[in-house]
Amino acid sequence: MLYQAFSYIRFLLRSGNAHGLHSPFVFALYNHVVRHTGFFTPYEAVEHRRTELQASQQTINVTDFGAGSHTGAGRQRRVRDIARTAAKSRQLGQLLFRLVNHFQPRTVLELGTSLGLTTAYLATPNSHSRVITFEGCPATAAVARETFSSLGLRNVELIEGNLDATLAPTLAALSTPIDFVFFDGNHRYEPTVHYFEQCLTRRTDQSVFVFDDIHWSAEMERAWQTIKAHPEVMLTVDLFFMGLVFFRKNQPKQHFSLRFDNVLDNLLDRARRLSA
Repeated sequence: MLYQAFSYIRFLLRSGNAHGLHSPFVFALYNHVVRHTGFFTPYEAVEHRRTELQASQQTINVTDFGAGSHTGAGRQRRVRDIARTAAKSRQLGQLLFRLVNHFQPRTVLELGTSLGLTTAYLATPNSHSRVITFEGCPATAAVARETFSSLGLRNVELIEGNLDATLAPTLAALSTPIDFVFFDGNHRYEPTVHYFEQCLTRRTDQSVFVFDDIHWSAEMERAWQTIKAHPEVMLTVDLFFMGLVFFRKNQPKQHFSLRFDNVLDNLLDRARRLSA
């Protein structure tokens, strides 16, 4: 958490807002999608499910293939604690919803399902989209399936197992390109870059890749720099907690660091949840 606080200070010093943005694409995206403060009807049902999970007394055995938790939580964890400390915040989940609602991808991948709240935000903007989500922990996947059932989501396919073994065959079996990917499966350098390179094989120039927690650790910041430097990446937007990657060939390579209005609120909220 302390590392993120110092990273955020650095981010504030180099980031900006809509003023001075010379890219019409980024200007519109930032003002009409990222900073949008309006209400969408699906928000209510997803947040009701979050409230249910935060009140759950269920305890599960967690299998973690990633970088682990900043909280030092062990294998046995209460669902309510996962919902309060590990699940993406309402603000970030709803940002994912707006991104999917804006770009209308047909095939969406989520690397890291957790309890299924972000999956729900990815799946509800377009019931005709195909959302494929990957979860390594069987017990967590079971709770996520309950989330999908309670929300009536019929366009979600959950693939259970270690992402190192499940991602490649899933990509090979797809009959369509991937339009949108949310990377939240492993917060370490090598797996993050490896999953990125695997997904590159099925992307198009219009695909959108979203990376979670790009300033979570020194490893994740290094992974983000590697991704930005990749020759196929033409445009990135650093929102601190998330990084957006685009492959648009009709523009020069550009990188932006922009303040998401709720960044500080998210940081403070995460600190409160971790200390609870």
